[in-house]
Amino acid sequence: MTEALQAQNDQLRRRLESLLQQARSNEEKLRRFERLEHALIGAGSLPDLLRVILQDYRESFELDAVGLCLLDAGGDLQRCLDEAGTDLAASLPGLQLLGTASEQPLLLQLGQRPALGQFQSWRHAALFGPERVPGLASCAVLPLVRQGQLIGSLQFASRDVSRYEVDAGTEFLERLAAVVAICLDNVLNQERLRQAGITDALTGLHNRRYFEQRCPIEVGEAQRHGHGLACLFLDVDHFKRINDSYGHPVGDEVLRQVGQRIRQQLRAGDTIARYGGEEFVVLLPRCPDEHALETAERIRRALCETSVELPDGVRLPVTLSAGLSLLSQLLSSSQLPQLAGGLVAAADAALYAAKAQGRNRIVMAGRGAFSPGG
Repeated sequence: MTEALQAQNDQLRRRLESLLQQARSNEEKLRRFERLEHALIGAGSLPDLLRVILQDYRESFELDAVGLCLLDAGGDLQRCLDEAGTDLAASLPGLQLLGTASEQPLLLQLGQRPALGQFQSWRHAALFGPERVPGLASCAVLPLVRQGQLIGSLQFASRDVSRYEVDAGTEFLERLAAVVAICLDNVLNQERLRQAGITDALTGLHNRRYFEQRCPIEVGEAQRHGHGLACLFLDVDHFKRINDSYGHPVGDEVLRQVGQRIRQQLRAGDTIARYGGEEFVVLLPRCPDEHALETAERIRRALCETSVELPDGVRLPVTLSAGLSLLSQLLSSSQLPQLAGGLVAAADAALYAAKAQGRNRIVMAGRGAFSPGG
């Protein structure tokens, strides 16, 4: 009888120790969830938020793979990342931006709750991006829903087959999905508000305020890394004549098309802004001095060789003049505001020289070099 009671007591003690261990494990897991929730809520930008989701969660919970698919039909997410100059495709390969849910068919099958179970490569591998992790055995796919609409999915995978079993509880995962969806929505709304303040409403390009913030940054980067930096000031020739002859709506359309043509000749890392009126300004970072004039001439030709087509079918010939300045000519000053201001002032002075020489041409500050129109 005593031996039977002792055995029963030992069994109860082991059961209690197991429950206590599980409770401690759950408590630690909850603390990690809370810490990462605070990190999600505190993320000040989309890149920071994505790093918490794709990197911090993977490390904190010892996951073998993390993937994030986000619907981006309007391109807002991509523009936000481009604006940040962030190559997340390389640093966080689990991220995928999709035009429609049909690009990942599994998204169309998601319900409102996380789907847990065995990892099936043919079905789940594509959700984790191009990086393939061998030996994955179980996974959880979390639908991200905001205001009743699917905005993407977050997925975790493990080599442990029992990590995400079909009948496992999903309370933590459901909470996580809800927080991630809210944080993504908030960050995007903040970004849209910020963009509205630095975007020219007529052309959709950046405005002067953005340029004046960006210019010292680019000057500082060029100084630190020894890269070339050029500034182009461009002005639509005889724009007042266009407004007077055809009206302001036609003038607005000309500015829109001129802005787009300039942008089409630039690289992804270049900066273009409408400076005011019919003036545009461009920064060409990491651009060797000898290539800057080639870029300016390419922009000029892109405009003067093809007329602007108006909504009523009328084709209107338009040209522009440009002034070009190079940072390499201004390095006697070490103060960023002075360098940035000097770069812009030199390009502006060269623009006036181009207009004085007959318009439809580029003048390079300090060298007297110019590209005649024709």
